[in-house]
Amino acid sequence: MMGLERKLDVPVGDLSVIRGMWEVRVKKHRQRQKKEQQRVENSALARIDQQWQYRIYCKTLKSHELNLLHRYLERSTLPDTQPRTDEDQLQDPQDPDQSRLILQLDGDRWTSFPRELQWKTYLREWHVRGTRIRQLPDFLALFTQLTVLEIPKNAIAELPPEIGKLTELRELNVSYNRLSRVPPELGHCENLQRLELRGNHNLSELSFELSSLKRLVHLDIAENRFVSIPVCALRMSRLQLLDLSSNRLSDLPQDMDRLEQLVTLIVHNNHLSYLPHCLTLISTLKMIVVSGNELVCVPSKLCSNPDIKFIRLCDNTKSSEKKKKEKEQKKRRSWRGSGEEEEVKKDGREKEFIEAYVSTLKDRETVPYSTTKVSISCLL
Repeated sequence: MMGLERKLDVPVGDLSVIRGMWEVRVKKHRQRQKKEQQRVENSALARIDQQWQYRIYCKTLKSHELNLLHRYLERSTLPDTQPRTDEDQLQDPQDPDQSRLILQLDGDRWTSFPRELQWKTYLREWHVRGTRIRQLPDFLALFTQLTVLEIPKNAIAELPPEIGKLTELRELNVSYNRLSRVPPELGHCENLQRLELRGNHNLSELSFELSSLKRLVHLDIAENRFVSIPVCALRMSRLQLLDLSSNRLSDLPQDMDRLEQLVTLIVHNNHLSYLPHCLTLISTLKMIVVSGNELVCVPSKLCSNPDIKFIRLCDNTKSSEKKKKEKEQKKRRSWRGSGEEEEVKKDGREKEFIEAYVSTLKDRETVPYSTTKVSISCLL
């Protein structure tokens, strides 16, 4: 009985105090890591290594090539107040349309970026199209002044994480390459306004970290394998154009009205059976392209809204009929032999037509109600 009556002392502690201590330690550890990273980045060792690499590279050049390289490097260090000659191929820096410095590569003779490019970090734009280049150079992070990176129709299979260091980037076009993913580090490019990832075929999702692209106004992820709109896209509050055509969408989310500045929504050639009512809550919406789906109903408020211009609501067939039609088209393409190239050209022409039509609608205050009504009746 005495043993049963004996009291046991149980230690009691406040878990919030322990959690607070742990959070302080984690915070200090992260601060130390950040300072160490800044110390390494600001270290002279990286600059010394770059200088030695430059000297080694110069030894491999011929005299006229070396002179040309020196001239390029000298013009990049000229102050804005110093006059520039026609020989330098530079224009008046006060003119924003002429002061851009551009790299252009095109043609299948290119299989990689030239190594001398790493000394031209003053470049503002890259335009690389129709080459056999498979990867971006390892010195990409040096181009901190880059504002436009346009690399469509190449053989690029991956975007490196270093792309997140291009914080001045405004436009990124990686259409018709071989991407299967987009690095989350791209979310660090918070000045990005235009992102085009059309026609990569293996691309099926975007990282949530891309939600940081709050200045993005144009997002084109058509001709891929998305089964739903990426969550990050719904958090791009300034988005004006969203192109998800030729994907595998079966529905649109009920919170699409989060895109309060959306003007154009292009979702043709998917598997949509209805349009959500939340689209009627987007006051800025002017145009919806939903041809080539499986629509059976459309919100009546969309039909009666004179501000919305419907275009090509036709070809909304049943799922079985659509699959049969796609199968026949696939057979015809296989007989031709160059089906993929013809399909790309067809989609490109259709996109150009849509963009031209959108531009003509800007001057119209209303759209004839009869046109909308006929389009809907043909659909149903």
